[in-house]
Amino acid sequence: MTEKFDVIVIGGGPGGYVAAIRAAQLGLTTACIDMNTGKDGKAALGGTCLNVGCIPSKALLDSSKHYHHLQHDYAAHGISVSDASIDVGTMMSRKDSVVKRLTGGVAQLFKANKVKHYHGRGRLLADRQVEFTPHDASDTLNLQAENIILASGSVPIAIPNVEFDGEYIIDNVGALDLQETPKRFGVIGAGVIGLELGSVWRRLGAEVILLEALPELLPMADTDIARQAGRLFKKQGLDIRLDTLVKSAAVENGEVKVVVEGKDGESELSFDRLLVAVGRRPYTEGLLDEDCGVELNEQGQISVNERSQTSVRGVWAVGDCVRGPMLAHKASEEGIAVAELIAGKAAHIHFDTVPWVIYTDPEIAWVGKTEQQLKEDGVDYRTGSFPFAATGRGLAMGDAAGMVKMLADAGTDEVLGVHIIGPGASELIAECVVTMEFHGASEDLARIVHAHPTLSEAVHEAALHVDGRAIHRGN
Repeated sequence: MTEKFDVIVIGGGPGGYVAAIRAAQLGLTTACIDMNTGKDGKAALGGTCLNVGCIPSKALLDSSKHYHHLQHDYAAHGISVSDASIDVGTMMSRKDSVVKRLTGGVAQLFKANKVKHYHGRGRLLADRQVEFTPHDASDTLNLQAENIILASGSVPIAIPNVEFDGEYIIDNVGALDLQETPKRFGVIGAGVIGLELGSVWRRLGAEVILLEALPELLPMADTDIARQAGRLFKKQGLDIRLDTLVKSAAVENGEVKVVVEGKDGESELSFDRLLVAVGRRPYTEGLLDEDCGVELNEQGQISVNERSQTSVRGVWAVGDCVRGPMLAHKASEEGIAVAELIAGKAAHIHFDTVPWVIYTDPEIAWVGKTEQQLKEDGVDYRTGSFPFAATGRGLAMGDAAGMVKMLADAGTDEVLGVHIIGPGASELIAECVVTMEFHGASEDLARIVHAHPTLSEAVHEAALHVDGRAIHRGN
């Protein structure tokens, strides 16, 4: 017997579980198939983000930040602590409890919204049929729906001659579950994951070396922001080696021997643990039956149009398995939009205003175009900037590194991009996203009253500086 629904979602990550909840809220009978299993052997909704990505990494970043400040920054406030130590096991237990609470919260939301949860694998067949294989690998079940939403997510990319072993050569999952601080921690890739997890273990006392094949740090970020980030990370003790290609890695006598090729030729490095963080790829293994009709593009992504529709009527796809940035919030908004489109409502995603955030210390956040992109596109623009060191709140906090940079169209003054490195950047970027979503101008941000003293005054002053009239810096 085939169970029938209005909507079946395959994948319970930020794109999938949100799509399922929204579809149910709109009165559609909804099922969600998810294969993820927690440490306790039970179903754990939330995908990579909640289980082994965004949430646990932020928990560890927060814990390690407290420890670092205790050791290096509190003396300036008159706070003295001797013999500070950290119990990595306790830190990991706290991280696990945060994850458990959130994944359990998603399960409760499914119950409250009457979303039927299937724990196991889903495979799309022809005619919007889905083959469900339970987690315990018992007999399969056939499901059917008028609409299928594919939200299968992504997995870490492996590189040649460097094989994951789960103990010494690890991915982000392994780096989030170490039970002691390694003395020497190597990272292949100086992108978002590499910088965040490298920061965690550097703060806890590890010698951290990041090996980046590209000649520039954070090429997707604005050049001014990336350069300042490089200087600040170096001061923190992160050894970032650009233009360095990893040729091979192998475990020998409890060490990871890594052969690299840099500007000075080939050399060998030794680490206690090696994190491979060179990016992620769409996860579609076992997802699509050869007769289902859904097409993949050259990048291995599920092909969709601007409305997230695949090549098969009634089959949609969202999140990391489709085009666009691999960001949890982008996936969630796509999931909501698809659920609303299925229900006959108007919905869209404006990809030009999707914010990016790197949760290092200081944080890095941006939205819109970088200055280098505007130059390449031949856009006539104006720029304004303001350092946090000139804000009263930043100085009072003792956390005033970084800046806000704003780019606006030279003719219309519409904000084209905002780039922030500094305290609270992940929160400060929100008002810039709103401004851009409503096609606002730098003049709009310049005329809005910002509370004093706050970090948001840096956004205000950067907007003023676009027009050459910043108050607290030279123009």
